[in-house]
Amino acid sequence: QLQLVESGGGLVQPGGSLRLSCAASGFTLEDYAIGWFRQAPGKEREGVSCISTSGEDATRYADSVKGRFTISRDYAGNTVYLQMNSVKPEDTGVYYCAASTMPIATMHQEIYAYWGQGTQVAVSS
Repeated sequence: QLQLVESGGGLVQPGGSLRLSCAASGFTLEDYAIGWFRQAPGKEREGVSCISTSGEDATRYADSVKGRFTISRDYAGNTVYLQMNSVKPEDTGVYYCAASTMPIATMHQEIYAYWGQGTQVAVSS
């Protein structure tokens, strides 16, 4: 059974950092493009960052997080990370990782077939 599990969320002060993890079971993450998405209260889910399949590892970021967030792969650990630095209150939301069999890095949600259950991030002083 293919499963994605996010972790690492929590409460952080503005300007602080968090590292979210997306761990896979039942399949090898490096064979899939991975996306991070978030949903703030009362808002639609939006793309945050994505990374293409291994060998290229092209990355994309939403304009709102460029220069602050970094997506990366840990091949040995079958995990994808989202390093969040200089967080802002508007980064608050439930963060989801998702996997796509398409090799490209894109934040079009419809191509992602597998989704985790989400991890909550709250940025507040």
